[in-house]
Amino acid sequence: MRPSPAALVLLGLLAAAIPARAQMDPHQHHRMMTPAPAAGQVPAATPAPLDHSAHNHDVGPAGSTYELRWIDGMVQHHTGAMRMSEFVFDIGVPGVGSLGKEIWRDQAQEIKAMGQWRKAWYPQAPMYSVALRPGGDPNAMADLVRMSTAQIQAMQMSASTPTPENRVVWFLEGMLHHHGGALIMAHDALDKSSNPTIRRLARNIIVAQRREIIQLRKMLQHDGLNKPEYRQYDSLFSLK
Repeated sequence: MRPSPAALVLLGLLAAAIPARAQMDPHQHHRMMTPAPAAGQVPAATPAPLDHSAHNHDVGPAGSTYELRWIDGMVQHHTGAMRMSEFVFDIGVPGVGSLGKEIWRDQAQEIKAMGQWRKAWYPQAPMYSVALRPGGDPNAMADLVRMSTAQIQAMQMSASTPTPENRVVWFLEGMLHHHGGALIMAHDALDKSSNPTIRRLARNIIVAQRREIIQLRKMLQHDGLNKPEYRQYDSLFSLK
């Protein structure tokens, strides 16, 4: 479905509304968040931030309902990023809280825009988030079903919550992988969608998420964390 002129104007406003994030000083954040163990106490292992094994960002094959399915999937994915960010709003650590708030604001703006496109392009679609039923026709609205709780959780990547002691690393590592999921979905849209509005948003997401992934890596590296898995999304940094 081709976007209306109003939708294209809306995307232009969205792009203009998202400010370029200032480069953050990686030497300003959370070295004091995890308290030192008492004498004779064995330091606790840093818990894994999220279990990514069940995450599935596939919204199905191309077809006339693809953009609807992609929008619903990306809205859920953005919602997960917003909820993760809320855990560090009041962290009291320079850099981390401000990054969380900026991510929250940007994701909220994109959710609003996608909701408006959904209403304009698919007025007949149900109010709930949809997915293609197994074996369904990607061109048939009748083959769309309500997105399951498991599918929503996979999109949001919301399998765990942090503790007060580990929430900085939980957020930095978790958001890095969350952004990786957004890169996967953005490239999927570039592969399958001919809608110029969706394709432009997908490119904007790639540019924003790769910048933040690099920023998150620098913040983690400052705390001595430089895992090979932090670079697993580098192949998705380029635009098509």
